[in-house]
Amino acid sequence: MKKFQFVIDSVNTILEEYKLSKIKIGIIGVGNCASSLVQGLTYYHDCEEKPIGLMHKVLGGYEIKDIEVGLAYDVDVRKVGKDVAEAIFAKPNCTKVFAPNVPKTGVIVKKGVVLDGISEHTQDFDEDISFRVSPAPEPTKAEIVQSIKDSGVDMIISYLPVGSREAAYFYADCALEAKVGYINCMPVFIASDDRWIARFKEAGVPCIGDDIKSQLGATIVHRELMRLFEERGIKIMHTYQLNTGGNTDFLNMLNRSRLADKKVSKTQAVQSNLKEPLDPFDIHVGPSDFVPWQHDNKLCFLRIEGQQFGDVPMNLELRLSVEDSPNSAGVVIDAIRCMKIALDRGLSGDIVPPSSYFMKHPRVQREDFLNRQLLEDFINNK
Repeated sequence: MKKFQFVIDSVNTILEEYKLSKIKIGIIGVGNCASSLVQGLTYYHDCEEKPIGLMHKVLGGYEIKDIEVGLAYDVDVRKVGKDVAEAIFAKPNCTKVFAPNVPKTGVIVKKGVVLDGISEHTQDFDEDISFRVSPAPEPTKAEIVQSIKDSGVDMIISYLPVGSREAAYFYADCALEAKVGYINCMPVFIASDDRWIARFKEAGVPCIGDDIKSQLGATIVHRELMRLFEERGIKIMHTYQLNTGGNTDFLNMLNRSRLADKKVSKTQAVQSNLKEPLDPFDIHVGPSDFVPWQHDNKLCFLRIEGQQFGDVPMNLELRLSVEDSPNSAGVVIDAIRCMKIALDRGLSGDIVPPSSYFMKHPRVQREDFLNRQLLEDFINNK
C-alpha cells in the first residue's frame, strides 16, 4: 500500500511540475517592445543568479525560461510570414539588439487586422521607419479566435500602437471568445473600464492593464518626485514632462488625434499619488516630438516648480535617457507570470495587484510602495 501511495505521489509531483513547465504567449504587434521581450527570453534563459534588469528571477514558481511564444500577429510585409525570431529584427524595428542569436521559435507571424492600427502618415515616411502593410488578405475574427485556440496560448499580449482603439477592442474580444488571458500594454482602457471588466468576469477570463509602466521611465520617476515634493511639505505649482524619441511609437504619436487616451493615462499616473491633483492648466504630460536619429532612445525632460518654506520658490529639472523598449520588457515578463498565476487559480476580471503595480492606468491607483507589497502578497497567495 505504501509503495502504491508513493507512485501516486510521484505522479502528482510530475504533473505539478509539468503544469509549471511552460507559459505560452501570443503577441499582437511584433514591434520594438515585442523584440525586447523575445530577446529577453533568450538572454535570461539560463541565468543562475539574480539577473540584472528583472524584479523577480522566479515568480510564482515560474522562471523566464518557462515562457515561450506560441502565436504572433502583425501587419507589416517585412514581418508577416517570418519566424518570430527573424521578425523581431525586421524594419521598422530599431531597438537595441542585446540577444542577436534568438533561436527559431517555429512560430510564423500571421497577418492581423489593420482597422485603426496604423496612422496614415506613418506609411509615407522614410522607408526604414514607415509601416508597409502586407498585401496578404486580412483574417476574419472567427479565424483569429480559432487560431488562438489552436495555438494553445495561455494569454494574449497587446502591443498595438497608441491610438488603436478599434483594434484593441477587436483583439480583446478575440481573447474573450478564445477564453485566454489578456495583457493590455497599450493606452486603450480595457482592464480599467467597468464594462470590459464585467465582460471578462462573465467569460471567466483574467485581464491585466492598461498601458505598461516602464521599469524606470518618465512616468514612474515623475510620480515619485511629485510624491516626494508633497511629502516634504512643498506646494507644487506647475509641472511638465516632455518626451522625444525616434521609434515608430513616436512617429505614430505625431498624429495628435491618437493621443487622447495616452495623455489621460500618463497624466493620471503622475498625479495619482497626490492628495489634491493639479489644475489641468498647471500640468502637461505627454510626447512632444519625433526625432528619427534617436531611434529607440527616449529622452524625458521633466520640470517641477514649487514653493517651499516661507513661500520661497524652487524648481527641479531632470533629463532622463533610456532605451524605450527594453525598459518595459522586464515588467511585461513579470506581468506574464502574474497572469499565469491568475489562470492557475481560476481568477477572472481585472487582476488588481499586478495591474496597479505594472500599469500606468489600472482601475485601482495606489502608491507604489503599497502596490509592491500587495503584488508580493498576490504572488504568495496571501
